[in-house]
Amino acid sequence: MKILITGGGGSLGQYLNIQLSKQHNIFTIYNSNAGNCREFNSGKVNILIYDELKSVFETQRPDVVIHTAAITSTIPNKNISSKLFYDLNVNATARIAELCDLYKAKLIYTSTDLVYAGYSGSMLTESAKLIPVSLYAETKLMGEVKIQQTFDNYIILRTALLFGIGLNHSQNHFHKMLNDLKDKKEVKLFTDQYRTPLSLKEAARMINDLLNNNIKSEVINFGGPERVSRYELGERLCELFKLDKNLLVKIIMDEVPALPKVEDVSMNTDKLKSFGIKQNSLDKMILEV
Repeated sequence: MKILITGGGGSLGQYLNIQLSKQHNIFTIYNSNAGNCREFNSGKVNILIYDELKSVFETQRPDVVIHTAAITSTIPNKNISSKLFYDLNVNATARIAELCDLYKAKLIYTSTDLVYAGYSGSMLTESAKLIPVSLYAETKLMGEVKIQQTFDNYIILRTALLFGIGLNHSQNHFHKMLNDLKDKKEVKLFTDQYRTPLSLKEAARMINDLLNNNIKSEVINFGGPERVSRYELGERLCELFKLDKNLLVKIIMDEVPALPKVEDVSMNTDKLKSFGIKQNSLDKMILEV
């Protein structure tokens, strides 16, 4: 199968490069940071430039496009304009959907659990209320809508908090937490935000499994099997890696200025499992990072 990966130099993209290249013919694209892309069939492409994007489709003729490229910052950043958020997360996504339709490719789009209303309960199903409270989540939801308005050969994955070891330049909060704990440094963690976290390795494996399913026109919760707070995730890491729990410092979201507060976007993943996608336990995912 010929697969085009956008955001190939990102946290998830680099794991997709490794996982999918084992069984498929991949072409992975990046813009500012190559990551491990140069180890694979790859190219530097600015997805905001339509002609560059169309040229990739024309030359590669992918069967599937996995669109992970996005601006993912949830806290407002004065260096990132709302226009850039919209252009990359919405307009580029719309163009990719149009090109998928034109070139008869399936689109797998990584959205976010943060599109859900964070106050409406736990273990949310795909039909739960959608109230994104950050510009990131709002534009990812708009990306979902653009895809659904364009064609029907898509899978939208509302992706949970991803954790693991960042490759090359990429680093996430979990990776920094692990390094700090190993260095005997304190780590501040929320006790009042709940997610269903998924490791980067597990996410890449599960997307590979989804490629073998004849699924389309589906929005799917894409997360792990367990609901935990950030603090509880830290506790689990300490237990499994024999690190000092006393270095974990409890905080609440109100202590972080400008943070869009999302209390609980833990997701029910029964629909994902109904397609035969199996999840490893949270403990196993942590041990395999």
